[in-house]
Amino acid sequence: MTLRLVPVVAAKTLRRGLSGLDINKRGTPAGEVPVPEATGLAAGAAFLCASLVFQWLQHATGAQESLLPGGGAHAGLVCVLAALFLGFVDDVLDVPWRVKLAMPTLASLPLLMAYTGHTGVVVPHPLRPLLGGLAFLDLGVIYKLYMLAVAVFCTNSINILAGVNGLEAGQTLVLALACAAHSMRVLASLPGAWPAVDAAAKLQAHALSLSLVGPLAGVSAGILCFNWYPSAVFVGDTFTLFAGMTLAVAGILGHYSETLLLLFAPQVFNFVYSLPQLAKIVPCPRHRLPRLDPATGLLHGSNDYNLVNLVLRVGGPRTEKSLATALLCIQAACAVATFAVRHVLAGVYKG
Repeated sequence: MTLRLVPVVAAKTLRRGLSGLDINKRGTPAGEVPVPEATGLAAGAAFLCASLVFQWLQHATGAQESLLPGGGAHAGLVCVLAALFLGFVDDVLDVPWRVKLAMPTLASLPLLMAYTGHTGVVVPHPLRPLLGGLAFLDLGVIYKLYMLAVAVFCTNSINILAGVNGLEAGQTLVLALACAAHSMRVLASLPGAWPAVDAAAKLQAHALSLSLVGPLAGVSAGILCFNWYPSAVFVGDTFTLFAGMTLAVAGILGHYSETLLLLFAPQVFNFVYSLPQLAKIVPCPRHRLPRLDPATGLLHGSNDYNLVNLVLRVGGPRTEKSLATALLCIQAACAVATFAVRHVLAGVYKG
């Protein structure tokens, strides 16, 4: 569906003047060709259709209450659609950064209001003696504030680590596949590895996660076919905000937000590394992109503080395609490292 919708949306946005020039190709003929923007709307529409089909299958099979009880699933979908809408508004109106930070906060409110799951954390074994042997700590409203912080970070982080053909859709694809692999691994261990009550809860949580990250991986792969170098479309904030919110909702409702943040390690590093510029401690241009040498076709790292430029400064000049590949390899390596850390610490760090 995404493969069919992207050309349609691209043609309409281009006709309406919603387009931009590829800055990383400035000084070359490709840099003068208008590229359709906000085509993430096609991916969002395909995702919505997949979600509606999933909802219909739940009702048709009678699994609505046994599989995904409560209003959390519906509230999560509302958050995703709100992020999709706000991202499109940003692409059309080009809202300032302070508003962009507030957008995910507003989009997350339905999930926080409808959330009826636990509001506590399992205490790591090394800390339990300090808490009188307490194994589970209920955080109450603090946990909901933590969920809000996760949603705001994930929604903005993909948007911040961007600017290279294929990077936004590519990192989303890797993250969605990693989340799906994590949920399938947990589901494969049921029910034998868990008590009956825990197994039922984990089934509900990870089935919901799969219903979100599965379609997300599909639409990301579809739009990546057009967004990979040389990009025929720009996915825009329409896609990045929608993708980040979907991953955040999957991690929160799937009860693996800690694992999610480990999977987001490149985005966490990029955000922390970018803080001096994001906080305007040092000058922050609107586009923090590498410098292209038109004679060689290679990108050179600028002095801007982000992971894209850091890879170029450490590894040397690269083509844009090679740079995107390197960044996605880093994303995939962090996913593998996350699963390795979970395997090593299973039953040791937390029981």
